[in-house]
Amino acid sequence: MPLPIEQDNARFKQIVRGKIRRNLRKYMSNGELIGRQGKDLVSIPVPQVDLPRFTFGNVGRGGVAQGPGQPGDPLSQADPGDSAGQAGDQPGQHILEVDVSLDELAQMLAEELELPRIEPKGLDNIESEKARYTDIRRVGPDSLRHFKRTYREALKRQVISGIYNPERPVIIPVREDMRYRSFQRKPAPEANAVIIYMMDVSGSMGDYEKRLVRLTAFWIDTWLKANYRKIERRYIVHDARAGEVDEHAFYHLRQSGGTMISSALQLCRQLIQHNFDPQDWNIYLFQFSDGENWDTDNVTCLELLSEHLLPVANLYCYGQVNEYRHSNYEGAFINQLARLDEPAKLVTARIPNPDAIFDALKLFLGKGR
Repeated sequence: MPLPIEQDNARFKQIVRGKIRRNLRKYMSNGELIGRQGKDLVSIPVPQVDLPRFTFGNVGRGGVAQGPGQPGDPLSQADPGDSAGQAGDQPGQHILEVDVSLDELAQMLAEELELPRIEPKGLDNIESEKARYTDIRRVGPDSLRHFKRTYREALKRQVISGIYNPERPVIIPVREDMRYRSFQRKPAPEANAVIIYMMDVSGSMGDYEKRLVRLTAFWIDTWLKANYRKIERRYIVHDARAGEVDEHAFYHLRQSGGTMISSALQLCRQLIQHNFDPQDWNIYLFQFSDGENWDTDNVTCLELLSEHLLPVANLYCYGQVNEYRHSNYEGAFINQLARLDEPAKLVTARIPNPDAIFDALKLFLGKGR
């Protein structure tokens, strides 16, 4: 049976994660989150949450159970003479750094956006069970004995019973001290997936637009990694010509010149042909632009999508990251895509500011494909 302090700590963690869920939309628009990302964890700053704790007064000033008192009296009283300076009238803000696993973050994302479970395509995509040792029990085989927890229980028992001798600190566990690792079986996806990101890096795509792309891509990665055993990411940038780059260059490269979106789509087609057989890979295409494209190039783009990319991809998503330029006029690329009759695989969204990322992700990922 867990100790009361362990129950309180578990309850506190539930409260903190509940607060993260309620504020998930705010975290989606916060670029600070990406900088706090580790290999398996994300450190999230949660304000206005403080872990309750005892605070002791100065020595010699009395304390709990010292001196006269009546039931209901406060434990301590403020001394006006202790104040140095004028008291403030605003509450302090307590910031708690909470480490959340990417799996937990993906689960919160799924619950908040009501995302359906992805159904990988292909006959060879099966789902196996994976054992995760996430619990401690009082019974189990010796091979799963948790030595640190067993030692701690034995030490705690000896201290409480008064038989612990610090001069001869011999800790001998008995049967009731034994603790064992326990596992839970969870489904582990076996299918592979590739995400190909494409972005316009012409002169009209500035740092603000690229920041919107990076925030959106972080949450896309988080969700898809929770659904697939292996995720591979490729990055394509283009102005009038396209090229494949690494992740850092994708978000920091700045070019100028005209814009031909078809150059990125053509390179994407070549990548798939040479590296990712649609029979073995689930293919996700995400393209971002400010909406401007060379007028005569739109026809080529639609042909590439309808004849070569949409038939092999699980999903093609286009995000228009522009707050004001080229966002509503008829020639904007997002309006050209509306001419394609592919409602199952084609999704478009306007992302003019960080607050729009939440709704864009719901559109992109809500297909369950």
